[in-house]
Amino acid sequence: MPKNITRVTSKLRKTAALLRDESLRAYVPVTARMNRHTLRNMLDTHRMVYVKPNVGTFGNGVIRVEKRGEGKDAYWFQSGAKARSFRSFAAMFAALSQAKARRPYLVQKGIHLLKHNGRRFDLRVMVQHNLQQRWETTGIIGRLAHPKKIVTNYHNGGTPMKAETLLGSHMPAARRTRMMSRLKQLGLSTARQMSRSFPGVKEIGLDVALDHTLHPWILEVNTNPDPYIFRVLKDKSMFRKVIRYAKAYGRIRK
Repeated sequence: MPKNITRVTSKLRKTAALLRDESLRAYVPVTARMNRHTLRNMLDTHRMVYVKPNVGTFGNGVIRVEKRGEGKDAYWFQSGAKARSFRSFAAMFAALSQAKARRPYLVQKGIHLLKHNGRRFDLRVMVQHNLQQRWETTGIIGRLAHPKKIVTNYHNGGTPMKAETLLGSHMPAARRTRMMSRLKQLGLSTARQMSRSFPGVKEIGLDVALDHTLHPWILEVNTNPDPYIFRVLKDKSMFRKVIRYAKAYGRIRK
């Protein structure tokens, strides 16, 4: 990777950077370092959370955890395509500790993703330094989860597809246009804040979920986003711009 491009691997550090910008706080789900205490408190408050490695890619190691009520299904979690139920928090936490990798994890308030044809989806917003060294939102693409999995990543069985198609399941054309504009602006605001905290960042991939009220939530900011995901779109103009800019600042060899 070129020395002039900064990468930030810690999700907790990136979250802390976003929270320093007051205008972005409303888009960041509650996030904390995971331990027994924080997991229990967040389940009591939010009922559903995601636990994920503080450092990790492609959705690997992400686990969805729920507090459902009483009885044998009081607690539940899913890792990959496998789900398990438990009578108590203690039993669930013990199994979770075995299931997750032996590295630091965070716990994040769960956002119930919108669905398209019964499958969850989120959106990847690509923001890059353009040829004038200014931030520009260069692409937005949808990511449709595998029917049996909780993450939308392509490397975990997700299907990249046109964002407007997925949004069209939930809003009319006029509102869809406004939402795309809002996501582009959110990407710009996020990129500017990331570069203030981490000079040398020249590209970000913003993973955004919409809840049932159509409010955007920043699930994660990737400082090493896959530029080739946009290649699957029928219209190649977005992909060509992403690659052109990536070559200009040295991410991809010319």
